[in-house]
Amino acid sequence: MNDRLLTTSRQVETYLKLTHLARQQYALALLLLSLHGVAIWGFYSPFTKTLLLIHYGLFLLWQPIWRGEQKLTLPATVMFIAGAVLLVAMINWWVLAFWIAGVFGLLGGRVFGTKAGYSRITYMLTAGYLLGILLMWVVPNLLGKQPEAGGVLLLVEYVLPLLPASLLFIPMGREQEDTAPMLDLFYSLMLFMLTVILILGCFAIQSSGHTDYVRTLIHMLFGLAATLVLLSWLWNPRAGFAGIGQLLSRYLLTIGMPFEHWLKRIAELASAQSSPTEFINAAIKEVATLPWVSGGSWEINNAQGEFGHPATHHASFEFNEFRLTLHTRWPMTPALMLHIKLLTLILAEFLEAKQREESLREQAYMRAVYETGSRMTHDIKNLVQSLSVLCAAAEGEQKNSEGLLMLMQRQLPQLNRRLALTLEKLQAPQVQQARMIRAASWWRELKQRHAGSNIDFKLHPLPPVATVNADMMDNVADNLLQNALEKAQLEKNLHITVMLKEENGLCLEISDDGKAIPEEVTGKLFRTHTPSDNGLGIGLYHAARQAAQNGYELKLASNMDGNVCFSLRQQANPASSERTVGV
Repeated sequence: MNDRLLTTSRQVETYLKLTHLARQQYALALLLLSLHGVAIWGFYSPFTKTLLLIHYGLFLLWQPIWRGEQKLTLPATVMFIAGAVLLVAMINWWVLAFWIAGVFGLLGGRVFGTKAGYSRITYMLTAGYLLGILLMWVVPNLLGKQPEAGGVLLLVEYVLPLLPASLLFIPMGREQEDTAPMLDLFYSLMLFMLTVILILGCFAIQSSGHTDYVRTLIHMLFGLAATLVLLSWLWNPRAGFAGIGQLLSRYLLTIGMPFEHWLKRIAELASAQSSPTEFINAAIKEVATLPWVSGGSWEINNAQGEFGHPATHHASFEFNEFRLTLHTRWPMTPALMLHIKLLTLILAEFLEAKQREESLREQAYMRAVYETGSRMTHDIKNLVQSLSVLCAAAEGEQKNSEGLLMLMQRQLPQLNRRLALTLEKLQAPQVQQARMIRAASWWRELKQRHAGSNIDFKLHPLPPVATVNADMMDNVADNLLQNALEKAQLEKNLHITVMLKEENGLCLEISDDGKAIPEEVTGKLFRTHTPSDNGLGIGLYHAARQAAQNGYELKLASNMDGNVCFSLRQQANPASSERTVGV
């Protein structure tokens, strides 16, 4: 039952469509016949003026611009009535010639937009009639050379009307069921302009040279044909030239929104605004300046906004997480829809770039916080290690209280100072002041801090004026010694050696005779954070950066079983000291 109802509804739809197409074809036939009567019988009698009004009404029923089923508004009604009055009041051969050229352009625009065979036959017959009546009757009367009795007059009065009359008897084909008549505006304008050029060219040549009309018409037709052949070659040439077609397409794609100008403005806003919200607000203001935009709204993540005022016509587009709704002052054509898609895509891409930029800033900030915390953690670990050494010394020096007291008097102030410096770094990590002391004095403090450890200290002769950045040297030495001592807990009988010498600058070497560091770890040392069980990598990363900032280079000088050596060597141009403290 449902299939039968569906078939019946399709048959009714097909019948209605064929009926509409039949009305269009009959209106076109009567339109041409009434035009023929006006052209043959003249413009001044009441009968021909009435016929001209009938012709105008039939044209409104047939025209492919406004849909016939739409309700007429008051402005449209006034416009149609004014058109009828002007047409009847101003009718002459010039007006009739341009009117026929306009009808021919509209008709030709529909020829290129249909594939149905019967429709093409109908339009070709109509086009043939319009060209015939224009060239054999209207243009000669326009030039003052009305055809006299003879073959031409007989052809115009009795043969040409057979072409539109045949439309009344051409059956509607089944192939027209799904073929809606479409108007190609570009081809319509082109055909209209060619027809106008033909009319004006014949008039100009005939008026200036007083030549025969047939010869003038032949010259114009061949001239137009040669021009069209040249334009067809220039449209898509083979000699490397881009072609008029590409230039025209580039122009059509930038109507109402010049692409280069839009990209320039959005790029300037992207560089000027720091946050995505500020950028989108500024970009939306640029969107509101477009002539065809009356208002709209946007939405991204949890942010949204509106601008302008709503209109009847609107469209929404969404790319990634960005959604844009634009209200326009007139219906959106396919070209305008393409513009809006391009506009939305550009905004979405720039907005995504700004979001990535903001995310990178947040990651950089979090990395700075992490690195600061990591550096402080290692400083505190070094302090804890020094306190552990003092505690071990206190446990071993119970019988010699005077020596323990002297050790505490020397080391506790230094530990207190280092703890204060660590807190200062945490409060103001960017403000760091170098504390320069004599290299010999720093060496004595280092030996005293690790007096209770199984470490061999070796000092080569140093220049008396040699100075070091105590904070940097403490940080590097404590990190290296802490890693070596943790390694000694895993490897028994490990021998640790610390050496300070002068080789074209100060050089501190800390080595052990244990196992070599794995290659997967050495490739990341001093370059990035390298998590490991014994702490290698993280502290050395910060120590290497601090050393480089002070004109030193921290590297793994040797890495083999029995000889693992780290060296801190002063570069050729060490960083200038800010403050020197003599000890």
